[in-house]
Amino acid sequence: AFNVLPAIDSLQDNGYTREEMKMHWETQKILEDDALAVNATAVRVPVFFGHAEAVHLETREPFTLAQIETLLHAAEGVELSTETDPGLAPTPSAHAAGHDPVYVGRLRKDFSHERGLNLWVVADNVRKGAALNAVQILQGLEQRGARQR
Repeated sequence: AFNVLPAIDSLQDNGYTREEMKMHWETQKILEDDALAVNATAVRVPVFFGHAEAVHLETREPFTLAQIETLLHAAEGVELSTETDPGLAPTPSAHAAGHDPVYVGRLRKDFSHERGLNLWVVADNVRKGAALNAVQILQGLEQRGARQR
């Protein structure tokens, strides 16, 4: 307790941990894109609940923050914080605990890469995890089935 652990799960031959490789593989699988490059560093912070990620994305085309904000506002299950005070950015305990949405904040362009974007993402891993995702997938399939009849 009271420490940050720099590796989760077993170390693989490539120097990444199994947890980091799972993030790579699962993202490719979910987005159906085996060419998608995902480079993760997973650390364990002993807290009672919640997941948090500092995410860096690189897009194919240039973008504006307004375009990204529009996409995130329209995304189901995502709550975008436009708070400019870093001390008020979403956290697992203050924002996500006991709630279904994924909270996104600290949205900013990466000054080191023309098409780079950085953001902070938090969620309650008990509520927004495999169980809730399974329910949402089933609801989506049910809606599609109902439309096709």
